[in-house]
Amino acid sequence: MPAPSTATLLGDARSGKLAGNIGAFGRTLRRAGVPVDAARIALAQQAVQLVGVERKLDMGAALEAVLVSREQDRAVFRELFDAFFRDPELAKKLLAQMLPSAEGQAAPPRQRPRVREALAPFAARPPGQPTPPGKDIDFDAAMTASDLARLKHADFNQLGASEYALVERLVRELRLPVPTVPARRTRAGGRGARVHWGRTLRDAAQSGGEVMALRRLQRRRQPLPLLLLVDVSGSMERYARLLLAFLHAATARVRGLSLRRDVFAFGTRLTDLTPAFRLADTDAMLVQAGRAIQDFAGGTRLGDALATLRQRHARRLVGRRTLVLIVSDGLDTGEPDDLARELAWLGRHARRILWLNPLLRYDGYAPSARGAAVLHRAADGMLAVHNVTRLQELAGAIATLIKP
Repeated sequence: MPAPSTATLLGDARSGKLAGNIGAFGRTLRRAGVPVDAARIALAQQAVQLVGVERKLDMGAALEAVLVSREQDRAVFRELFDAFFRDPELAKKLLAQMLPSAEGQAAPPRQRPRVREALAPFAARPPGQPTPPGKDIDFDAAMTASDLARLKHADFNQLGASEYALVERLVRELRLPVPTVPARRTRAGGRGARVHWGRTLRDAAQSGGEVMALRRLQRRRQPLPLLLLVDVSGSMERYARLLLAFLHAATARVRGLSLRRDVFAFGTRLTDLTPAFRLADTDAMLVQAGRAIQDFAGGTRLGDALATLRQRHARRLVGRRTLVLIVSDGLDTGEPDDLARELAWLGRHARRILWLNPLLRYDGYAPSARGAAVLHRAADGMLAVHNVTRLQELAGAIATLIKP
């Protein structure tokens, strides 16, 4: 059967309804966190005029092609499109089904928080009143203590668009003090097994050749090298950007020392994000990482990604001193035997493997999936990373887990 027509909803372009509805839909997308500007909205109006409004599927494909530029926004667009163009009486019928009612009826659980927030202005609009003009989201840095506490404990996957942006600001302020270990190089100090003869003789020259004290050489301290593996598959869509922003800002420097960090994203393939992480600005890093990742919101094949790491980037692991952080929910679609073999190789060449798992937000979680079970056996520890509070506790948890 042909898809339902949208001609009655959009109206005749000569009466101005087409442009108005497309503009309202573009502003709704913007409230949901999809980057849509006036140029894209104008292009969307041209695209709809070219493909026509007789078939809803064709019109939706045309709008998606010009309004969506990021893979992670496609699911939000499709859900908003289905909601926005379901019924011409949006204020009467659509919102009665999609949004909480005056009696407090909850929205369907399948609806994304970004979609609910984007459609919220329609809920308060009386029937027949025109759509309110769109506004850019403006965030106030001043929050009450209760609001701040709620955001710190809120699951990243349940945040609306504005809350997501606020939480992203919060995670950028966190730090991850990676534990330090003795380095091979030495420096002058008060303690040490070896005598610093150069420093000792220079001091003796100032006292007429008399050796007054033996200066010592002590080993420098350096933070453990980090290898970060971040899952960017579909199930990790809402966590990947926040955790990349957190890891970039939190590991820039440790106690004033430069930190070696190698960063890879994995989904169906391995993507080297280390050049992007060398950028000082987190926003610039996210832009470059987005351009580099070609398999965002796809499947997960950690075994294949680790095989690529072993074959092409084995030198990134520094003499069994590297701390490996795997950020993933463990929902791997590859062969468990391949994953077990690659994780065994990684364990032989790293100091510790820590699994940062957002699914630990569920009470009684057990790694029952095949890939998760293999990862659980190979990892030295599993930590939760589903909200700001867990990220704040991450440094102490890492320090505890890597103690010999």
